[in-house]
Amino acid sequence: MKKIIITSLFLIVSCKEQQKQPQPEIKAAMADETPVADQSEEAKKWLETSIEKFFKTDLSVMDLAMRDMTTKDYYEYKTDAANVDMDTDGSLTEKEFRQKWESKFNTEKAGTGVGFLISGQDWNEIKVSKCQFVSQNGNTYLFDIILEDKEYNAKYPVQVRVVKEKEGFRIADVFQ
Repeated sequence: MKKIIITSLFLIVSCKEQQKQPQPEIKAAMADETPVADQSEEAKKWLETSIEKFFKTDLSVMDLAMRDMTTKDYYEYKTDAANVDMDTDGSLTEKEFRQKWESKFNTEKAGTGVGFLISGQDWNEIKVSKCQFVSQNGNTYLFDIILEDKEYNAKYPVQVRVVKEKEGFRIADVFQ
């Protein structure tokens, strides 16, 4: 009987010591995880910096800058939206645009006929005057944003959906 009790004690002690030290795979996974609040804050900082940098970009490379900060689908969607009913090659009618994109995006909030992030054609200095985290769904973050150009006395309220991809954060949708 004493042998059973002693053996049981050894098993209990050895199990407790094994539980104290997580396996290397678990340690690595825990180190890679960033708390949700930190990720939303990281996404917010990226968004604010990226937007202000975008509006300081030379006009000749602005399309490339937009492509770099958005997902591939959103870039194509917004390009189509901006060119709806324009008299250019490849432009879509409103109906064609809705049919093409309504399964992936809310085409009512596309900002058809206007540019990326703001509806104004001219601006001086666009600043993010508000960037408030609204919600998260997996690796996607939604923000309420107000972009402001004090010289033109203009404010542009939008909601922006940001997704975290392997390469970093990207804008996945803008509700204008």
